[in-house]
Parts: sequence; structure tokens; C-alpha cells
Amino acid sequence: MAVSMLWLGDSGCSSVLNMACISTGRLCARVERFCQFSHSIQVRKKTTIGSTKLIQFGFQPSSRSLTQGCQRLPTRTSVEATCGASTVWGGGGGGGFWRPLSVASAGPPPAVSNHAVNSHEADPDADPQTGKAVDPYRLLAEEMSTLFHDIRQELRKNTSKPELERISCYYFDGEGKALRPMVALLMARAINEHVHRHRPTVDRGLLPAQRQVAMIAEMIHTASLIHDDVIDQSDFRRGKPSVNALWEQKKVAMAGDFILAVASMMIARLRNNDVTIVLSQVVTDLVQGEFMQLGSKETENERFAHYLTKTYRKTASLIANSVKAVAMLSGADESMTELAFQYGRNLGLAFQLVDDLLDFVSSAAELGKPACADLQLGLATAPVLFACEKFPELNPMIMRRFSEPGDVEKAFDYVHRSHGLDQTRFLAKQHCAEAARLARSLSTSPYRSGLLTVCGLVLNRTK
Repeated sequence: MAVSMLWLGDSGCSSVLNMACISTGRLCARVERFCQFSHSIQVRKKTTIGSTKLIQFGFQPSSRSLTQGCQRLPTRTSVEATCGASTVWGGGGGGGFWRPLSVASAGPPPAVSNHAVNSHEADPDADPQTGKAVDPYRLLAEEMSTLFHDIRQELRKNTSKPELERISCYYFDGEGKALRPMVALLMARAINEHVHRHRPTVDRGLLPAQRQVAMIAEMIHTASLIHDDVIDQSDFRRGKPSVNALWEQKKVAMAGDFILAVASMMIARLRNNDVTIVLSQVVTDLVQGEFMQLGSKETENERFAHYLTKTYRKTASLIANSVKAVAMLSGADESMTELAFQYGRNLGLAFQLVDDLLDFVSSAAELGKPACADLQLGLATAPVLFACEKFPELNPMIMRRFSEPGDVEKAFDYVHRSHGLDQTRFLAKQHCAEAARLARSLSTSPYRSGLLTVCGLVLNRTK
């Protein structure tokens, strides 16, 4: 079963999930699930970003065409041989059906970066000196060099308790990927270049408030990791003992709250009501996503909608709303802030899909945490949900959250004997391709190139 998802709208008002079966050619039953978020629904409101028309109704489409009729898929053994990147609306009674285009008409998804390009043509987004992909970390070396130090300073100056300081600063050691602040800084610089491209006398450098948002994003993310360690009773994180293994759980939970409190103070100091609302939505989504993770759904269709909504709230919302916030601070108009949001949403969904895939293929040493951790926690992620198409016996295991002896081992085996891993990677590739397409709507700059490189880094990462 392959899933192609279409999200429509602003900051997450509604979602529509599209499923089609590709391993047997059978078409799945219609799935039309609307997940109400905290924002009001905007119906059929259209805006234009460059030449790209976006329909604002919950989330934007990750597809390129909505005009073709539904088509029955042939039986294939390869995900990429079966599904194209586009999604279509098939109409019909009862609200219609979502279907992927056939191979002949759709073709493969567009390349997400020059990591995936096999062409002899010069890449306009490559580093002009090396001809290779722009290294976003090197590009942002100055902005990133003191980011963790500055976060630790914010935490230290807001407490007189040495132990609270040690716990809250523990993960701000510069050893993480720092993906979220890096993407926020890239988008800030890229949007600044785009907004002021016709005003050469205007300073296009990074605004202090935009750097604050990057710091806030990393603080919210780290607070969520600390809370996850308590909830999951994890012993390892990033290749070292977790805070949960070193300190009392009650103190660890309060340290996570403390980080969120300091981040909230930093948000208030931005003195921008709209940005405050956008960043506050992240915390709301994180809590709701954690609650969703505690439950399961009876049917396959409900289960995938549940999983993808949870994935948005727990992972993608932070990236999407952070880049939207820096765009708002740049003075960008509504269409440009929506572009930033959609880039972050697609990148965040792809990141989590790859993370779920790596849980099945990477060793504990590579991941910095136990392999198969999701199954052991009773979680059915995308590879398992895809594998259900070939192995329906996974369904009762999912409902009992892999709690019986041998469930974890059987589920692991079924995933590897199915196309679940390939299908998960293909869906991640679609989201990365859409993120790259949106980034290309920005004016050419090294920072736009960095945003494209990040898509490749997310898709091809191994830990």
C-alpha cells in the first residue's frame, strides 16, 4: 500500500489523506479524514506565490496536478516503478477518490537537490567554487557558532538552582544535528534576500529577532526530547546517557518545563503578536501529538490518517511554524510566509518518515538510541503500516501495541519482507521534492541553495 498525502491550508486546519494500493493493483477504499486543528478553516482561498497557485484550506497539496482522472495501478515490485509524484482527484459519488497517477503519465518525482541529480548540466544552486551542493552548516558557520552557548546563557540567567541548570543545559552541548535552527536561519536569510531583492540599499542580513526564533525552535525541540525521555523511559539519547538515566524523573520533567518557560519569555520579548501566536501553536501541537501517540485506530485508513496527523504535530509543526515566523519577521507578505510554512511542513514530514525508516535499518550505534525503539514502545510507524498490505496479521499486533511475546520480532521481520521500507522512503522523497519546488520559488541566493541542499540531507541521512 502506498500513501500519497494531500494537505490543504494555512497552519494546519484540515487534512485529507490519500491512499492507493500498489502491491496488488487493488484500489483501497476512499479515505477522507478532516482533522480539526485549533485554527479556523479557510475555504477555497487562493493566493499566488510567483507562478505557483496554492489553495489555502488546512494544508497545501504536495502534488503537482489535481486534474487527471483516477487510474488503476498495475502490479509492481518496486514502489518507484508504481507511483508517480502527482496525485489526482477522481470525482465520483460520496466525495470522490484520491488516486496516484500511473507510471506512464506521472514519471518520477523531481530531484530534491543536486544530491539526487544525475545530469551533466551545471546546477545553478551548486557552490560556484566547488560545483557541489552548498554546505548549509558552513554557510551559517558564523550564526551557528555561538547558538548553543547563547541558549545556555539564557537558561543560566533565569535560574539560581545549579542542578536545574545542569539538567536543562545537558542536551545543548552542540552534539545534535541542530536541523531546526539551521533551517530557520536559512529561510530567514533566503526570505530577506527575496523580499529586498529590488532594494539594494536595504540591509539583507539576519535580523536579531530571526536568530532568536532559531534559538527558540531548538529550545522547544529539546524540551520535547526531555519530556519524551521521561514518557518513554529512555536510557540513551544522541549516543550518551539520557537525562532520564542521570537524574530523577520528576526533576527531569520540571527541567523540560523550565526550558519551555524560558523559550516563552524569549517569544514575549519579540513583541510581535502574530509571531507569538505562530510559535505558541507549536507547543499546542506537540502536546496533542503526544496524546495521539498514546492511542491506536481500528481501521487501516484511520490508522494512517492518525499517524500522519500525529507526525505533523510532533515533528513538522515546529519546523513549519519556525520558518513561517522568520518569514513574518522579514516583512514578507502572506503568500511568502505560506510558502515558508509549506516548505517546513514538507521537510518536517520527510524528516520523520526517514527517522521511522532508520529505526528498522540502522544500528543502535548509528542512531545513538536503541534500534527498533518504536516497536518496543508499541508504535506502528509508516513502514509497519505499509507492511500491513502484504501481512494483514500485523493488524492485531498494532492494536495490542506489540505487547505479546514475539510481536516485536515478527513485526520487524514482516516489514523487511514487505515493501514497507521502500514505500516509506518514496513518500519521504515526495515531500522533499515538494519542499525543493517551493524553495525554488525564492530568488536565487546561497541561502536558497542551502534550503535545497537540506532536502537532500534529510532524505539521505543515516542517523
